[in-house]
Amino acid sequence: MPTAFLTRRELFNAAHRLYQPGLSDDANFELYGKCSNPNWHGHNYTLWVTVKGEVDPQVGYVANLKEISKIIKEKITEKLDHKNLNLEVDFMKGIIPSTENLAVAIWKQLEPHIKGLGIELHCVKIEETENNSAEYYGF
Repeated sequence: MPTAFLTRRELFNAAHRLYQPGLSDDANFELYGKCSNPNWHGHNYTLWVTVKGEVDPQVGYVANLKEISKIIKEKITEKLDHKNLNLEVDFMKGIIPSTENLAVAIWKQLEPHIKGLGIELHCVKIEETENNSAEYYGF
């Protein structure tokens, strides 16, 4: 059977601050710029989750998108949407909430559940702004 890639897009809004706790506000500003604002800042994030698998000849698809969407909503967007990534998200505790780290953390949350569907997680892509995004492929 042919292998295909299937992508689901989800949206969420979240606040965060990029900073090293051991550094002064000035040093954090030097390192992270306005993203180190002590009063936080937010983004309208776009999340793309791409899975890989064989097209099932009985149903004609790799996986049921409703199942994939349900997993993403339960494990990711419900935990992230309208939250502070530094303070309120269990799987981001102690992690600098950069776009790259967020992509890796989301991968770790999703992978076992996607495997449970009998397919592979191929890529997690996070777009923080229209100019900035990060992709993680589980390496």
